[in-house]
Amino acid sequence: MKALFADGPATWRGLLIALLIVLTSGCGNALDANPALAGLPAEAITTLALIERGGPFPHRQDGTVFQNRERLLPQKPRGYYREYTVPTPGAGNRGARRWVIGGNPPEVFYYTEDHYRSFRKIEVKP
Repeated sequence: MKALFADGPATWRGLLIALLIVLTSGCGNALDANPALAGLPAEAITTLALIERGGPFPHRQDGTVFQNRERLLPQKPRGYYREYTVPTPGAGNRGARRWVIGGNPPEVFYYTEDHYRSFRKIEVKP
């Protein structure tokens, strides 16, 4: 149980508040119906709903600029891509799963489960 709170109680309190917002808004159900999200973990869909709502996010790094150092995504100006943590159950840290979103408003969505070694482009319908 100690590893569950490795990021501190404030992080987990934020995650619980965010999860309650998603569940009570019905936002997660609309995203679940999108066939492009098939095969993604439930936490990825919950995080996507949080992104859609503008937060609150459980990690201070969520929403920060993704620099595309690996150059696996199309080259864009700095600040185009933002990254968001997808929780990994049982991980004692942020884990390896992320959403990388491009554009403002968002126009392209990439999911990685291996900390930027590979990306899957996801068609998210508004």
